[in-house]
Amino acid sequence: MTRDEVQRLIDIVFQEVVAFSATPQPVRCGCHSVSADCCPDRLKGVVDAGASRVGVHAAGGAPEGIARIIDHTLLKPDARRQDIEDLCREAAQYKFATVCVNPCWVALSAERLSGTGVLVCSVVGFPLGATTADVKAYETRRAIYDGAREIDTVINVGALKSGDLPTVERDIEAIVRPCRECGVLSKVIIEAALLNDDEKITACTLAKAAGADYVKTSTGFGPGGATVADVALMRRVVGAEMGVKAAGGVRDLDALKAMVAAGASRVGASAGVKIVQQSRA
Repeated sequence: MTRDEVQRLIDIVFQEVVAFSATPQPVRCGCHSVSADCCPDRLKGVVDAGASRVGVHAAGGAPEGIARIIDHTLLKPDARRQDIEDLCREAAQYKFATVCVNPCWVALSAERLSGTGVLVCSVVGFPLGATTADVKAYETRRAIYDGAREIDTVINVGALKSGDLPTVERDIEAIVRPCRECGVLSKVIIEAALLNDDEKITACTLAKAAGADYVKTSTGFGPGGATVADVALMRRVVGAEMGVKAAGGVRDLDALKAMVAAGASRVGASAGVKIVQQSRA
């Protein structure tokens, strides 16, 4: 990477940080730390009063259905074949957006979900993000070959915290490029619990510059999961043209509503069935 290209990255990140710091922060509710107009508790009162439709300002628009914004997820290392088959059966029954599985289960999941309209999402460089860019690129192509139509990759967190921005951008581009060539969605996990706000802004800016389709909060294996504050920050950085995925700790309908109100357009959850059942009730 040339000196001019490095300077371009530095300028982009600097402008995003300055713009975020200079923008007046919206009034937030004390219960969910999201915009007061989007507070789930406030909206519940409106619905209870008789409203059948509520207009909410959330980038990405309102979902057509709860299930269609959920990646039905099972990434535990001890997951058995039967567990994956059960995951796929549930996904087909409830019409989730995808099942999110480890690479070794992609082919099986693609076979089980063929013709159901549910896609297969796989993870790359998971959960640490500490493999090299060429290895992540190969892992991406192999997952796509096996049937994955969405890829969630973990950034090189150590490089980001070292200030090595060119390495982080190359790392993201290594996954985005094969995804774009094959018409596959790319989601970049920043592992927000390990970052300060400036680093979160930088990570999202680099993902946007690399052409990724989504930024994602967490792996679910780090020191913390998704928070409404992180989702709101990420949405403000990437704007309306990118997706934001909240993952880690979204265990019920109220948590999902809070994430969507903060700006999430996709949610990764292992409790997807419970959430959809709550929404129907």
